Amino acid sequence: MQGEQSTGKRISLVLGSGGARGLAHIGVIRWLEEHNFEIVSLVGCSMGACVGGIHATGKLHVYEEWVRAIRKRHIVSLLDVTFRKGGLLKGDKLFNTLRELLGEYQIEDLPIKFTAVAVDINKSREVWLTEGPMFDAIRASTSIPLLFTPAHVGDRKLIDGAVMNPIPIAPTVGDASDLVIAVNASGELREGIASAAKVPTEGPISETQAGKLQERIVHFLEGLHSARSEQKEDDESITEVVYTAFDAMQSTIARQKIAAYPPDILIEISRNAANIMEFDRADEMIELGYKTTDQVMRQYI
Repeated sequence: MQGEQSTGKRISLVLGSGGARGLAHIGVIRWLEEHNFEIVSLVGCSMGACVGGIHATGKLHVYEEWVRAIRKRHIVSLLDVTFRKGGLLKGDKLFNTLRELLGEYQIEDLPIKFTAVAVDINKSREVWLTEGPMFDAIRASTSIPLLFTPAHVGDRKLIDGAVMNPIPIAPTVGDASDLVIAVNASGELREGIASAAKVPTEGPISETQAGKLQERIVHFLEGLHSARSEQKEDDESITEVVYTAFDAMQSTIARQKIAAYPPDILIEISRNAANIMEFDRADEMIELGYKTTDQVMRQYI
C-alpha cells in the first residue's frame, strides 16, 4: 500500500472449496496469525468463503468452537430437506443458525477485504461477490448443485463457485499485499496421512468462556437432533453420490486454476483427508491445516 512500509508479511489469502476439509483453513489462519502474517485480503470459494468471511468479522474463534462441537448425529439435523426443484436441501436452518451465532454483516463493512466466489447458473459465468449481506454471499458460494437449492442474490440465481473456480486466485490481482497464499483443500491423494500436531488451545477467549460456549453449542445441537424428523435412507444415498462426484470435479478444476494463476505459496490438503460432509472431524481438519501450514511456511519465517 502506498505510503506504508512493507513487512513482507502482508498477504492475500485464497481459501478453496472442499467441504469439511475446508475446516483446515481455520488451522491455516491460526498458524499465519501466530507467526505475524497480516491478512489484508481474503478470497474464498464454498467452504473457503465461509471460513474467510467469518474470519473477516473477527469471530472465527466462535465458529471454531461451534464446529468442534458438531458430531455425526448433528449434521443431518442442521440440514433441511426440501421437495422443491433445484436441490435436496434448502440450507436455511444452517445459515439461520450461523446468523444467530455470529450476527449479520455487510461485506463492504468488514475490516478485511473479502470476496466470495459463486456461479450465475443462468449466465454460466463466475461471480465475485464483494458487497451485500455476508451470509447471503456465503450461502450462494456453498450451494452445491443438486444438493442445495440455488441462492437468489438480486436477480441472479447462484450456485457453488467450485463449479467453475474451486480455488479463485484471480480476484487477488491488484491487491496491495506482499504475497498471495492459496490453500487448496482438494489436493492430490496421499497415502498414510499422519495425525496432525495439536493446535495450541490459547485464543481470543478464556478457557472458562470457551467451556461455557461449548456447553451452549452442544445443548443447541442436541436440541436440533432430538427435534428432527427421520430422513429416508434413499435421500442419504443420493447425497453421497452427489458430493462424491462434485468432489472429484472440483479437484480436477482446481489443478487447472492453479496452473493458470500460480500463487506465491501453495498449501495443499489432500482430498482423501476427509470426505466433504465429515464435519464431525473438525478437530482433525483444523489440526491438519495447522500442521501442513507449518511444514510449508517454515522456509518463509
